[in-house]
Amino acid sequence: MSFDVRPLGRVDYLPTYAAMQAFTASRHDTSSQIGLQPNQDVRDQLWICEHSPVYTQGLAGKPDHVLAAGNIPVVQTDRGGQVTYHGPGQVVAYPLIDLKRAGYFVKEYVYRIEESVIRTLGHFGVTGHRVPGSPGIYVRLADPASHAALSGPQSPADPFRGLGKIAALGIKVSRHCTYHGVALNVAMDLEPFSRINPCGYAGLQTTDLSTIGVSASWQEAADVLGHKLVTYLTP
Repeated sequence: MSFDVRPLGRVDYLPTYAAMQAFTASRHDTSSQIGLQPNQDVRDQLWICEHSPVYTQGLAGKPDHVLAAGNIPVVQTDRGGQVTYHGPGQVVAYPLIDLKRAGYFVKEYVYRIEESVIRTLGHFGVTGHRVPGSPGIYVRLADPASHAALSGPQSPADPFRGLGKIAALGIKVSRHCTYHGVALNVAMDLEPFSRINPCGYAGLQTTDLSTIGVSASWQEAADVLGHKLVTYLTP
């Protein structure tokens, strides 16, 4: 398995979304007598980019989780999950993978993406955490470098107490082929997150590397995340 890694730079969301859908549709061999099958000759790709300000809604997204979009457009998508924000200073990675060829299922795919983010944060001296039932990666706001695991289950009333979300994840799988992906907050204007219930959670705090004291350029974070994704998504 090899990746064609494509740095796209700053791109608008809608044409990128359309391009992901078109690429994924083009991967399927329509000559098969038993239905559409992924074309084994098409290499997997990893797109790395940054978006102009936009809110994106997942299939399960509820309109009331967008509190005050203002002049930021809201785009309905076909990924899983709820509403999130993309904007300058955030590294967005879109793995376009044939899971059947890779040899693992969706649950492991999500785990591998999250592990890539955790290892990227580790590169910058930050410890990332998973919260059960809440895809994405979180950090301890008071002590981002602490290696201690989250002790026991978080409070059901406030599962994110003391945590900030630093990476959001939302995917789509079409006939074994993935699109959409993961967004890592590097050095952003975080204010737009206050205008939504991020990922459907009222009051969920979001953060970025800059806010927790890590000085890293967008390019540096993009390079590390891209390398980790290629490493951990390879079977």
